Amino acid sequence: MNIAELTARLHAIRDRNDWRQFHAPKNLAMAASVEMAELVEIFQWLSEDQSRTLPADKLEHAGQEIGDVVLYLLLLCSELGLDMDQVVRAKLADSERRFA
Repeated sequence: MNIAELTARLHAIRDRNDWRQFHAPKNLAMAASVEMAELVEIFQWLSEDQSRTLPADKLEHAGQEIGDVVLYLLLLCSELGLDMDQVVRAKLADSERRFA
């Protein structure tokens, strides 16, 4: 995944539609949360086994929602001046230290 390329493509969509005015960090965080809730809804009421073996349509839907969450987080990082690759790597290194 080339984060810089994905972010540039997102910015192009945002700018073409004049959406930057709506992309305050608080709005992007809330939008990511809403998309995460839509992902959670797919798994609501499923057993653990059912959640591991989604039918094709639900699996595709889950992928769409995961994509939405990731794209909003990329936009949020951009608005905050954070490097997504750097923050993810730093968090992973922290987890490796804490839980190794």
